[in-house]
Amino acid sequence: MQGQRKALVCGAGGFIGSHLVKRLKREGFWVRGVDLKYPEFRETEADDFVIGDLRDPHTCKDVVDTRFDEVYQLAADMGGAGFVFTGENDSAIMHNSATINLNVLEACRGRNTKKIFYSSSACIYPLYNQLDPDNPKCSEDSAYPAAPDSEYGWEKLFSERLYLAYRRNYGMDTHVARYHNIFGPEGTWRGGREKSPAALCRKVAETPDGGEIEVWGDGKQTRSFLYIDECLEGSIRLLRSDFPGPVNIGSDEMVTINQLAGLAMEIAGKKLSIKHVPGPLGVRGRNSDNNLIGEKLGWRPSASLKEGLTTTYHWIKEQLANAKK
Repeated sequence: MQGQRKALVCGAGGFIGSHLVKRLKREGFWVRGVDLKYPEFRETEADDFVIGDLRDPHTCKDVVDTRFDEVYQLAADMGGAGFVFTGENDSAIMHNSATINLNVLEACRGRNTKKIFYSSSACIYPLYNQLDPDNPKCSEDSAYPAAPDSEYGWEKLFSERLYLAYRRNYGMDTHVARYHNIFGPEGTWRGGREKSPAALCRKVAETPDGGEIEVWGDGKQTRSFLYIDECLEGSIRLLRSDFPGPVNIGSDEMVTINQLAGLAMEIAGKKLSIKHVPGPLGVRGRNSDNNLIGEKLGWRPSASLKEGLTTTYHWIKEQLANAKK
């Protein structure tokens, strides 16, 4: 390990974190991962994986036991709309995620580990700018006056300011990204914490041709969805740049949820009807504004939604088949 670059991935048992570990290993890093659990769908590729609770400051100090070249802080209490927008998990979301960020930053400061990436969320954007599904406003400078639509968004906004305060006060090289609906294989696809691409792929895969699937709301709410490989590329480029952010990392290919469902049906080769049912929805419209990332990093995501959804659909279909065995 002497002379080898070292990276720490907090939240390495999660969807994005487990993919990030693989990417950093391919780049030649020695990687430590930490999470409450191992990755669900494959063995971790981390050189060292710590099962630990980052809400405990002693765990954070034990994990950050040396100076890391790069730290990626992805750990959070989160899930899809069914978890975030019911209101039932608000106190846990705010307490758990804020505590993790406070602890990780202090542990890194104590070890003079300066280069830290923080994954914030598009959920910080004001509700009042996302009422029109056809014209949402999500440019980075539109975050204030603040009015997120959930306590999850409020905690993310607080933590953004926390990381940038440590940059100003302690000279730490912190970088903040606002993720927009990241999806792909090896992500949660059932159980209530899954995001809409995985949920719809599962419903389409489970339903016989000619059948019916349920969609929350009228299905006219809009979103954009970014494939995992593009998320990793943007995140790594941001951390290794001179730009602190906050900056959007997301796709600007906006679709309605009905269109997303239709795309999953097209990939599956099925004709299904949609039954619209009540459910937690979030904002009416959201799309990544990629002007700033293009300007500051000379890069922006380019992969099509259909390309990423095709890979994701077939992976979920395989999971369903394995579950029946």
